[in-house]
Amino acid sequence: MCHVIVTCRSMLWTLLSIVVAFAELIAFMSADWLIGKAKGRGGSGAEPTAGGAPEPPHPTLGIYARCIRNPGLQHVPRDTLCGPYAESFGEIASGFWQATAIFLAVGILILCVVALVSVFTMCVQSIMKKSIFNVCGLLQGIAGLFLILGLILYPAGWGCQKAVDYCGHYASAYKPGDCSLGWAFYTAIGGTVLTFICAVFSAQAEIATSSDKVQEEIEEGKNLICLL
Repeated sequence: MCHVIVTCRSMLWTLLSIVVAFAELIAFMSADWLIGKAKGRGGSGAEPTAGGAPEPPHPTLGIYARCIRNPGLQHVPRDTLCGPYAESFGEIASGFWQATAIFLAVGILILCVVALVSVFTMCVQSIMKKSIFNVCGLLQGIAGLFLILGLILYPAGWGCQKAVDYCGHYASAYKPGDCSLGWAFYTAIGGTVLTFICAVFSAQAEIATSSDKVQEEIEEGKNLICLL
């Protein structure tokens, strides 16, 4: 019989696990990792903004995607055009970025699996006599290590030709040149930190769901147990 056990700590852990997985996935897919200088339609510098004219959009470059200024296509009303610049894995601009993509993809896959499993922890607390919270916490720790490796390798690719085209000739490994770091990079870092917090918090969720009070209510025959 399934005993539905809901505690504040387990619910918070589940919520954080889902948020972290989505945050890392969105950051990975985004083109806003590097933000270049605004360029005019000729591509040789920003257009004048005198008279209150809006500043031209900044080109952005991600691991495999980019956003550039609309070159003037009449059938596309948007100011920027975004999409993948690499049609295959081998066309990713740098070998370091290829490694980053692999490490991040593996880490995000693990986080998505944990996020899915965490939804069912209210009803299932163990698998083959092992706590599902502890297993998920271990997986989140492993995912965090993959994410760290990916984030460490990513700046090493700033010297590739694609990054130089966006960030100027001063761009090199771990030096972004004229570019600034975008929200996707910071989101990936924040998500990595939260991943390890989730891994630690899973132990607290395990303690909460296996407490004496929970066991007493199970012995009393209650199927729905809600504790603060």
